[in-house]
Order: sequence, then C-alpha cells, then structure tokens
Amino acid sequence: MPEVIVVGAGVMGTSTAFHLAERGVRSVTVVDTRHAGEGMSSRSSALVRMHYTFEQEVRLAVDSLAYFRDWPERVGRPLVFRECGFVRIVSPGEGDLLRKNVEMQQACGAEAEVITADDVLALEPRWRVDDVVAAAYEPRAGYGDGAVVAGDFLSRAREEGVTYRPNTPVRSLLVGDGGRVRGVTTDEGDITADVVILAAGPWTRPLLGTVGVDLPIESEYHEVAVLRNAPDGPAARTACIDSGTRTYFRPEADGGLLLGDFIGPRDGIDPDDFPQVPQEPNVVEMIGRAARRVPALAEAGIHRGVTGIYDMSPDARPMLGPVAGLDGLIVAAGFSGMGFKICPAVGRALAEMAVGAPQTVDVSAFTPNRFAEGNSITPPYGYSDD
Repeated sequence: MPEVIVVGAGVMGTSTAFHLAERGVRSVTVVDTRHAGEGMSSRSSALVRMHYTFEQEVRLAVDSLAYFRDWPERVGRPLVFRECGFVRIVSPGEGDLLRKNVEMQQACGAEAEVITADDVLALEPRWRVDDVVAAAYEPRAGYGDGAVVAGDFLSRAREEGVTYRPNTPVRSLLVGDGGRVRGVTTDEGDITADVVILAAGPWTRPLLGTVGVDLPIESEYHEVAVLRNAPDGPAARTACIDSGTRTYFRPEADGGLLLGDFIGPRDGIDPDDFPQVPQEPNVVEMIGRAARRVPALAEAGIHRGVTGIYDMSPDARPMLGPVAGLDGLIVAAGFSGMGFKICPAVGRALAEMAVGAPQTVDVSAFTPNRFAEGNSITPPYGYSDD
C-alpha cells in the first residue's frame, strides 16, 4: 500500500483519509493549517440534494446520500443528516430541461419527480407559485453540518491508524527527479510520501504555483443569512433552489431559515483575508428577492450571518485526479459550492485513485487537465444559471 499525504482536513480531505483507512492504507498523514473542518467546511450551507444536470454529479450525490443517511452504520458516529425534502424551481421556459434532467436523475437512482405548482403549494402553502410551470422534488433530500462531518470522518480514520497534523501549514509541494511529487514542505519540515492528495479548496492554486503549475481556480465570496422564523411560524420547511429569485434556502435545525445567493464577487478575494460578517445592505437585498417566493421572509428577523469562499472552476464543476506533468499528485478542487453534498463519494474516488483501484463512480470527466485540453463540461440539458 502507498504512503499518502492528504493536504486539507475539510470534508474532502477527511473523507479521503477515511476511505483510505477503510481500504487498509495505514501510512496516511492528514495535514492542515488549522484544525479539521475549521476552513470552508465549517461555513458550508451543507445542503444535500441530487438535482444536477451532469450525470456523474448525480451519481456522486446519490452515493453520498447513502452515506449521510446511514452515518452511524458507515462512520460509527451519531446521525448528522436531517431530512427536509428539496424543491428545484428553474427559470421560465426551462421546464422541458428540468423534465429531462429528472429523467436522468431517476435513471441514476435518485428519488426525484416532476411536480406542478399546485404540488409545490401543497408542500409549502405560504409560497408564491404563480410563475412555476414545473418543479423537481426530492423527498429524501436534506442537510448536514460540514464541521461535524469533517470531524467524524477524521476521528474514524484516526481510530484506524491515520496520522493527523493540525496547525501545520503546507508551504509548497516537493518535486523530485522526473517531475514526481514526493511530499510537502511545512513549517515543521518536509513530509514525504508516495502520493500527495491536494484537497485544499481555495488554497489549491497557490500551492500548485510552488511547482510552476496553474489551474484555473478562482475564489468567489459568498454571504449567507440565517433568519429567525416569522411571527406566525416557519416560512419554509422544505429546502429550495430557486432560479426565479436567484436564491437558495433551507430550514435550520433549531428553527429559522438559512438563505444564500447564487453568485458572489471574485475580484480581489483572498481566502486568508475576507469579511467575516455579511454586509447588511446585501442581506436585505437578498431577503427582498427571496420574499418574492416566500412572502413571510419579509417579516423574518436576521439572526446571524455567515461568509465563505467557493473555489470556482471555469465550468463550475470539480477538478478530480492527476495533473499532467506531476506524477504522484492527485487534486480535488474547484468544487464551486457543491463539495459538501458529494464528499463521501468523492473521498472514496480519491482513495481508489491513490491505490490504483477501479472507480466505483467514473470521475474521469472531472480531470483537472480538461480545460487545457478544451474539454470543459457542458451538460446536455443545462440551465441558464447552471
């Protein structure tokens, strides 16, 4: 079995360590600048849903849902997943695309269906649906907690012999003769291994830059608001991604609603130095848009805010696998906001790559080399805001 270094102790790195340990790989070291789940994983909205427009994404999400739902049996920790159901509302004129995508999702094993505006209203009587021609519904979808999931994966992996080195910033990759990556340089010295798995989110690009490689990953800043319930009760019990208002939302475990936006600024965004509190005018504007779908949100108070960084790829899909010219390195980056919901299956795929095992889910389409090769992912039935 190879010696493996995993850079990054978020949900992706810890999932990888967990799956390596499951496969009997004991010489695994997880290295992180701070502590497990303290980075962007702790800031994730942690929505779990199957509705994607690219088949391989759906297959990763379906496999990952099984982990989340069976967490005590698979990971040996208390259940962290909360089922609330999920509705996807697309832009006017994209109903046929939605139907095609739901057919594909069903073929991949997702429990999904197309529903009418009246069906949406039956689920959520307080929503406005006059612009909804069709929507997708997943009754088994829900949400989790990024920090807890990272901690659970890592603690289980450590029980199986994985080494964990927190507070150990990685400064560069080590490259030996022939261009093979042979480890990492940290503030505490070099660590060597047969395989390095780089799962460092928005910090991936600068680390690759230490060996003269550039992948097109951009940092995108996002603001999320956690709202209190309106005076007359919860505004929504079902999670939703809504193209009509360009917002997404889901219930909170302790009451209230988490509300986020589709896109954010990229210019000048530094993952080591970004605003830790959302700007009130931005939150008020976002609530105003969401209230067009859920009018009760206009009466909901703002409880707190969360900010974070997405590591965006040019086609808004992850980069998974080796990088041309750098043997011994596997990259997992560019998740573009979707990382949490697919982290169990992606961690397994990375572990399979590291040990040379067949892929349970084929992730070859996500190769980091696809942009240089002119092979960006274009789903057959993509939405205008996909």
